[in-house]
Amino acid sequence: MFLAELQQEEKKAFLELAALIAKIDGNVSIYETSVLSKYQKEMELEDYEVKGLAIEEILKIFKSDRSKNIVLTELFQLIYADGVFQDEESQIVDIIKNHFGFNTSEFTSLKDWVDKIKDLKSRKD
Repeated sequence: MFLAELQQEEKKAFLELAALIAKIDGNVSIYETSVLSKYQKEMELEDYEVKGLAIEEILKIFKSDRSKNIVLTELFQLIYADGVFQDEESQIVDIIKNHFGFNTSEFTSLKDWVDKIKDLKSRKD
């Protein structure tokens, strides 16, 4: 949705982070695979090979508040793709939230907004 706004380095970092989250529970679902492919197309990085960077290395690439909001918004869509918010996913989201400096109110508002988008999309289908 907003990934095209990221800088080239941020786009690659986002794919690294998305791949990390998709496999964090030990299983990349067909839904998550579909979302990852959609991300690659949206950012015109279909040929990008995930390197498996560490989360600390990935997160330091995102500097602007706009980029941080985009990253978290898009990651929630990936996390909700299989319909389950796993404990491991929750833990990594907390790491991202804290690293990016989101307070609880900002984070909750963003998460609620993504929930509403998800509901709208499911009604459309």
